[in-house]
Amino acid sequence: MKGDRIFGLVMIIVALGYLLSATQIETSFLSDPIGPRVFPYIIGGVTILASLTMILRPDPDVEWPYGLMLAKLGFTLVLLLAYAMMIRPLGFIIPTFIAAGIISYQIESRPLPALLTGAGLSIGLFVLFKFVLGLGLQALPRALMG
Repeated sequence: MKGDRIFGLVMIIVALGYLLSATQIETSFLSDPIGPRVFPYIIGGVTILASLTMILRPDPDVEWPYGLMLAKLGFTLVLLLAYAMMIRPLGFIIPTFIAAGIISYQIESRPLPALLTGAGLSIGLFVLFKFVLGLGLQALPRALMG
């Protein structure tokens, strides 16, 4: 319980720093009405709400993972680091499809739903980020785009 509260407090401090840094994002003269700050504000706000939940309603002391579960968590961490490094050269859709599919497969070992999850998340998030939030994402590798 104590660990949840400490982690929640640390995450609130991190989220406040993140929100403060988001206020430094410059908007251009021809920016859309929403602007580039909205997405970081949403992430910071959700992080603060989740952290407050951890502080106010901590879980009872839980058993930490070990063995195979710890290996799966380590693999997922490596996968997410590789995902972050592959977005620029491969575009958004391909790395997101692969990462979301693998993580979905780890949650429930069913290949077809994992593939569909990867496809749905990669395309759905691309549409959301590119067209709704106006982020400058590249869909596919530049070599395929011409």
